[in-house]
Amino acid sequence: MTASVGRQRKVLIIVENLPVPFDRRVWQEATTLHDAGYVVSVICPTGKDHERRKETRQGIHIYRYRLPMEGRGFLGYVVEYSWSLAAQFWLACRVLYERGFDAIHACNPPDNIFLIGGFFKLFAKRFLFDHHDINPELFEAKFGKRGMLYRALVLSERLTFMTANVSIATNDSYREIAITRGRMDPAKVFVVRSGPNLDRVFPVEPDPSLRMGRRFLVGYVGVMGEQEGIDYLLRAARIIVNDMGRRDVHFGLVGGGTELETMKQYAAELGVSDYVTFTGRIPDEPMLAMLSTADVCV
Repeated sequence: MTASVGRQRKVLIIVENLPVPFDRRVWQEATTLHDAGYVVSVICPTGKDHERRKETRQGIHIYRYRLPMEGRGFLGYVVEYSWSLAAQFWLACRVLYERGFDAIHACNPPDNIFLIGGFFKLFAKRFLFDHHDINPELFEAKFGKRGMLYRALVLSERLTFMTANVSIATNDSYREIAITRGRMDPAKVFVVRSGPNLDRVFPVEPDPSLRMGRRFLVGYVGVMGEQEGIDYLLRAARIIVNDMGRRDVHFGLVGGGTELETMKQYAAELGVSDYVTFTGRIPDEPMLAMLSTADVCV
């Protein structure tokens, strides 16, 4: 896709889950649009190593806002999402004044950015929904129930699809949700898969020291967040190491996030600390070494 001949087209991307360029999917989308001739602005929260409130990287204009807290529990999420929505709306008005935009590209979670998209549709702006997570299912998996909050999440998702001119999904299963539960026209739902940038991700020489003297290495690279399911991986490690008696397997977990310290403590509680390495956020070189050394990646 390239910008149409004539006036340069402008896109505003809004993401609440992670800062850019740390959010690699969003960053690849932004740079791809820029390379295709679009003027791209991004609104996102601040984060570690991404504290500047406004900057331009690789031609992408980034506007960041600070979160007062990381949401935990019902009230925590209400505060975080409400604050974020207000900050996003204010910054969207600022972007409209400073640079302008023709379309809003909204990335969930949460499913509330449709309120901003719906407002700007009144001024002939287009709204695209980038469906990253199925929030009702995440809620059910996390809390083991449905109830009123589950139904509220389904409604919020439905309103997001109703507002969207176009929706993009990360896979065919998400596309099916957009068409069935979201009742979108199939012709307006597209699958855009995530993949690594091969200029940054490639095989390197394995590093045997990462195995910590053991025969096998299980590798993970990603965010250490509440919804990533690292606790399941650690419980699997306990079964492998303690229940099955496998002392020849080590686990290398690469990535930072709000749950990093909690997961370290949980590994200790499960009695597998000696079999799990938490690296935190690290540069590309040691991350690639972990991937290239691992026998299995999860």
